Amino acid sequence: MMQNYNDKHIVLIDGVCHLCQGITKWIIQRDPEGVFYFASLQSEVGRHLLEQGGLSVDALDTFVYIEKGIYHTRSTAALKVARRLKFPYFLAYGCIIVPKFIRDRVYNLVARNRYRWFGRDGEDACMLPTPEIRERFL
Repeated sequence: MMQNYNDKHIVLIDGVCHLCQGITKWIIQRDPEGVFYFASLQSEVGRHLLEQGGLSVDALDTFVYIEKGIYHTRSTAALKVARRLKFPYFLAYGCIIVPKFIRDRVYNLVARNRYRWFGRDGEDACMLPTPEIRERFL
């Protein structure tokens, strides 16, 4: 039986994408309180959480932020994550006033090209986490 994660702030990322791995490292470095937990979209936990949120398990181009049981995707997810970070990063949340269809158009452009622009399979982007950081991976 899968654990209940409704009280956590969870970021789901494409586990083979260098950009996504870089974003994960970037968030960890700016989250000293350890608010965020992470899982790969391809992992058992990630797939379970996608299903639980009514999202496709095949949508590997979707950045997902689960904020205490509430699911956010694409640009909204990224901005909601930024909002939880310290100054100056939370200021990016101001971009939420840009209409979602415009924000997601930019998001989709990057998502569609992420492997070509940043690479995949993560060998040179792989982080060797400390035990404290390892606990934040689901």
